[in-house]
Amino acid sequence: MPEKPVSICNFTVIFLSLYYQKHPIDNMKIYFTLLLALVGLGLHAQSASLRGQLQDTEGAAVLFANVALYNAADSSLAKVETSDEAGVFQFKNMSAGSYYLTATHVGDTDLNRPDIKLEQSQQLNLGVLVFQPAILELAEATVTASRVMVEVKADRTVFNVEGTINSAGSDAISLLRKAPSVTVDNNDNISVLGRSGVLLYIDGKRLPLSGQDLTNYLQNLPAEQIDRIEIITNPGARYEAEGNAGIIDIRLKKDKGQGANGSLNSTISQGRYARNNLTGSGNFRNGFMNIFGSAGLGEGANFNEMNFLSYQNGLVLDEINNGRHDWKYYNYRVGADFFLAEKHTLGFLADGRRSEGGNQSYNRISIANQSMPAQVDSLLVAYNTADNSRRQNTFNLNYRFDNKKGRSLNVDADYGHYQNESERYQPNRYYDAREEVLLTEIINSFNTPTDIDIYTIKADYEEDLLGGKLGIGSKLSRVVSDNTFLFFDVINGVPEQNDRRSNRFEYEENVYAGYFNYARPLGEKWNFSAGLRAEQTDARGDLQAFLPELQQDPVKFDYLSWFPSVGLTWQLTPKHNLALNYGRRINRPDYNVLNPFNNQISQLSYEKGNPFLRPEIVNNLELGYTLAFRYNFKLAYSRTSDQITRLIAPDDEDPRAGFITWANLSEQTVYSFNFSAPVKILERWNAYFNFSASHLDNQADYGDGAVVDVQAFTYSIYQQHTIDLPAGFKGEVSGYYSGPGIWGGVFKYKSNWSLDLGLQRKFFQDKLNVRLSVSDIFYETGWEGESEFNGLTSFGNGQWDSRRASLSLSYRFGNENVKSRKRNTGLEEEAGRVGGE
Repeated sequence: MPEKPVSICNFTVIFLSLYYQKHPIDNMKIYFTLLLALVGLGLHAQSASLRGQLQDTEGAAVLFANVALYNAADSSLAKVETSDEAGVFQFKNMSAGSYYLTATHVGDTDLNRPDIKLEQSQQLNLGVLVFQPAILELAEATVTASRVMVEVKADRTVFNVEGTINSAGSDAISLLRKAPSVTVDNNDNISVLGRSGVLLYIDGKRLPLSGQDLTNYLQNLPAEQIDRIEIITNPGARYEAEGNAGIIDIRLKKDKGQGANGSLNSTISQGRYARNNLTGSGNFRNGFMNIFGSAGLGEGANFNEMNFLSYQNGLVLDEINNGRHDWKYYNYRVGADFFLAEKHTLGFLADGRRSEGGNQSYNRISIANQSMPAQVDSLLVAYNTADNSRRQNTFNLNYRFDNKKGRSLNVDADYGHYQNESERYQPNRYYDAREEVLLTEIINSFNTPTDIDIYTIKADYEEDLLGGKLGIGSKLSRVVSDNTFLFFDVINGVPEQNDRRSNRFEYEENVYAGYFNYARPLGEKWNFSAGLRAEQTDARGDLQAFLPELQQDPVKFDYLSWFPSVGLTWQLTPKHNLALNYGRRINRPDYNVLNPFNNQISQLSYEKGNPFLRPEIVNNLELGYTLAFRYNFKLAYSRTSDQITRLIAPDDEDPRAGFITWANLSEQTVYSFNFSAPVKILERWNAYFNFSASHLDNQADYGDGAVVDVQAFTYSIYQQHTIDLPAGFKGEVSGYYSGPGIWGGVFKYKSNWSLDLGLQRKFFQDKLNVRLSVSDIFYETGWEGESEFNGLTSFGNGQWDSRRASLSLSYRFGNENVKSRKRNTGLEEEAGRVGGE
């Protein structure tokens, strides 16, 4: 009888029963998701096996080498094993198909074996495979092994942060600016391949933040805690359909060595303001369990300077907006995986972080008539001060069953709580043209707490079937967001709540999803995969005004969407591969962009949401070509209907005021191209090049002359050069150049660029790593551009604290085998933690 993970079925049913007692939902939706999660448990398919022996040039067995088997058609990882004490490796219960093999071992060059063809039930023996020794540095006669900075895989691009010296002293948002195919605009909005609507993950879990909350989180996530950034431009049916541009998954560091191991890292960084952080991590792993944890704390400050010259309603407004943000934070992460039996693993993970900080900003707007722009009529000066507090706690419970014969089941239950508090004080002072006489003073204060609760349960099942791999699964998610916006008029030093400008906005979103995916080879050179995901969305945005006449009806969403995905790969020869992929995705508006009340920088400059935003739908088509497993080319086309975008517009009532809001474009069309290549220039000089280009076309007509008709071609070039220097030093030169393009719907920006330098040296048998780096040494990452929409023409520029010098010290300790750690560069990471996506 085939084995079935019956216990996890009971676990899933019990969890869902408890969940729906608290959150009653239509029974048909429950049955729909349960059916998809459990229907395939009895499937079974006969499999083949592959074995071989690894030896060195002297005929000795190579022990504990990593051996990875990849599908030849799309280079996706099929399985990872290690060689035993006799150098023997074995892959059991494999599906029939075409593969290639890569084996890695510290001190030896990588061993590659292409053109492996497995028939159904075949027991294939590759015989003896011989490693060739790696080149040694004669000065110290020690083996050097480095991790490539960028890996291009079948379904994702991996930016290995630990592989770059210049990541020292950086944070997550700064690293994303350097990542291939990723663009971050002046408002920290993220796009990939020219497409907006990116979904951010941390360790395979969705991060439910957006806007300034997301920016603050990424700025408080130091690069020293990040292992790699995975960019998935066209996710398959297994992934949730949210995110038009795909998924960016930030993977945090996790030690995988046997025994007790740990590390300490400290970084000091100096730009205009200083930053510093201290992080520590550790783990204990044996045959029964793996316990791991990390903690960090830090403090620092940054600045953001923006200038706008705007023409609207016959007026000229010259605006200066300078801000400084100070912060202190701490975070922790603790978890464990228990290997209950050979086929069963139970894990949990808890993650928390808290940050406290303050904002100070200076906003100055001079007002003049367009007929006499040099003659200033009056000035508005607003000093903003704010105290912010952010807390986050997430918990994960995971169960995994794997019978080592092609059948597996993974179940995750997650809960997350996010709490943000902000109190802001804003005096608005109007002066005469010389800023000598105070004409009027209007003082406001704001209290804007936000609470977000997220519940999810998902199950993923895979089974070898009919010579291929079947995957089915389901996911239930519930998001509850409570946002309060209290506006106060401060009169004689006493704040009085302004009920006309205050509100409470509650947003609830339930998504019930199910999917199936099937992949199999079509002959020796072709592979095919297809999937379909269904998502039922029930959402409600309820604006609760404090005055009856301002009360609005709730905004409701109730719709079922289908998201097909198809992939076809063709291996022309072992070194030439083509891949064609299609996917349909969605981007739903969240609480940050739906709340219609004004969040003002000053009385004449503010932003507000749009409660009538519709979800945007995108169709993505990508064609990829890989040459010799190193050189990667990608052509992509996407067409988005109801694109959610950011617009700058004049106020309807006050001719002096302007604001930023969100709106749906009729459509956005993007053509893009990407090329990446690692190049060995000299024996000690390695380089990586990435080139991205895209053409964007934004179209919309809102009536009354408010038209968006914008096209732009944009491109970016990123390169990194790593040079082995004498005396064990390693140098790094990296930088990018970004051509002109479009941010949001109408803002056309000009080119910018950056150059970074880094130096690294390791001591004490590579346990101590010292890195020195200088980022943006010519201070050219600033932005400049213009927009024209609905009677407002605006020219702007800005800069932030991008030029910094950083010193980072990292020390690893424990009883792990150093060679074992170096072997695990990209292979064990494919498997990751059992609870990952």
